[in-house]
Amino acid sequence: MDEESRAVVLLSLAQGISPSIISELQHKCDSLAAVVAQPQRLSCEGLTPKTVLQLKGLHSQRKALEACTDELLQWCRDHQVHCLTTVDKDYPALLKETTGAPPLLFVRGDTGALSLPQLAMVGSRRASPQGLQTAELFGRALAASGFVVTSGLALGIDGAAHRGALHSGKTVAVLGTGIDVIYPRQHQSLYQTILDKGGAIVSEFLPGTAPLPPHFPRRNRLISGLSLGVLVVEAALKSGSLITARYALEQGREVFAIPGSIHNPLSKGVHQLLKQGATLVESAADIIEQLGGMLSYLAEESGIAATATQGDEALLLDALGFDSVDVDTLIARTGLPAKDVTRMLMMLELDGKVVAINGCFQRLGSG
Repeated sequence: MDEESRAVVLLSLAQGISPSIISELQHKCDSLAAVVAQPQRLSCEGLTPKTVLQLKGLHSQRKALEACTDELLQWCRDHQVHCLTTVDKDYPALLKETTGAPPLLFVRGDTGALSLPQLAMVGSRRASPQGLQTAELFGRALAASGFVVTSGLALGIDGAAHRGALHSGKTVAVLGTGIDVIYPRQHQSLYQTILDKGGAIVSEFLPGTAPLPPHFPRRNRLISGLSLGVLVVEAALKSGSLITARYALEQGREVFAIPGSIHNPLSKGVHQLLKQGATLVESAADIIEQLGGMLSYLAEESGIAATATQGDEALLLDALGFDSVDVDTLIARTGLPAKDVTRMLMMLELDGKVVAINGCFQRLGSG
């Protein structure tokens, strides 16, 4: 970890230094490392009086903070946890653009998954059997279409979305606890499976942090901040899922909702979102159609431009034939890496050459 990143860690551990103060320092100071080294000799312009006052107390904490920083970074190394800061290149760009982006992210698994196009899926912890089935099918289809499915590892809709995504792609679980605290306990196996299949576990909380109620709205804000949009599957009128949707709107994200029966209490929150302008969704194709332009842009930014995949496109279309084929079978038939197959399928679907049906793909027309 370089000195600038280490300075972000140290400032995050300092009493009275909030994420907004760290963001202010990043924008108005040439070097955070210099701020930490000589907080009483600031060469920053335009700092608020509150920030200046808080930094004056940093000098007296310096030695203790250095020791705490060393201890935290060593813990991360010992437990295979990445500590990403807002000055690191691997910190997700979409999240960094949001107001109040957490200075630190603790990540287990593939940090690269955080920079791929993500679609958040949220809903009730006490979901109906139909809601669980819907969440799993959408998670599977969206992952097969190139999205990383992001959710909160909770019981109900969250768990179903993660499990569906694991069938055909990657998923990211955002915690309202420390990265080492699995909550709920029933999802210990799911936590490990996400890691085993190339996904990621993310938390903004320090290791060891317990599952306290105030932490979950912050988790919800992180879920929406990482994602291009939020899909609400089932939600009551007073639901954490509606909090996530509100954060999504504040962050300029798209909000999608799947309608349900008027007799189902878990449809009330969803229908309220629809009345307020959320996009009604009946299939994964509805989401892909709305976010297709952004998906294409991100694919090109990741080096998956159309010209780079033309050589393998014919191979993939031949492997499809004219039957409905799942992603795992296509990977086996082509011998191509899973990430290349899913991204090419995404581009082919946007071009109208294939269609996704319940997590499988089918060739359209003559291809």
